[in-house]
Amino acid sequence: MLLFRVGTLVCATEVDQVREILPRLPTTRIPGAPPVVAGLVNVRGTLVTVVEGWRALGQAPQAPPSTPPSTSSEESEADGSTIILEVASGEDGNGEKRVIGFTVDAVTDMLAGSDTTLEDRTGLPGVDPTLVRAVGRRNGELFIVLDVPALLGPVLPS
Repeated sequence: MLLFRVGTLVCATEVDQVREILPRLPTTRIPGAPPVVAGLVNVRGTLVTVVEGWRALGQAPQAPPSTPPSTSSEESEADGSTIILEVASGEDGNGEKRVIGFTVDAVTDMLAGSDTTLEDRTGLPGVDPTLVRAVGRRNGELFIVLDVPALLGPVLPS
C-alpha cells in the first residue's frame, strides 16, 4: 500500500492502482467541471484529469507556506504531489482502466501487507464511510484505505 497525507488524514491505496507519483503539477481549469476537479495536466502527451484530494475527502485546503515565495523567474508550484492512478470504470469496477490524477499534501510511506492490521471502517468522524474500504493500523497510528473507484469514479472521464 502507498501511504499519503491529505490535510489531517493519513490515507492509503493499493500500489497496483498507482501508475506514478509526480511533483504537484500546475493544472489547466476545465470550464464547467465540478469544484473537485482541479483541471487537466499533460503527462508525457496524455491529458489527465486531476482531482483535488482535499476537496474529494472533505478536508480543509492546505495552508499557504509561511515563507515568502522565491523571487526566481520560475513560477512557484504548490507543495505536494500528484498521484497518477489507474482506476477501473463501471459500476462493478471491472471496466476499462482510466487514468486520473489525485493531489495529496505528501506521500509518506509504502507498506507491505504484513506491516499493517486492517480493521472495520466504522466510526470515522469527518470521512464519508462509502469512500473507505478499511481502517489500517501501523505502529499505533491509524490510516484509512480509500475505495478509489468510489472516490474517483464519479469524475472519471467518459
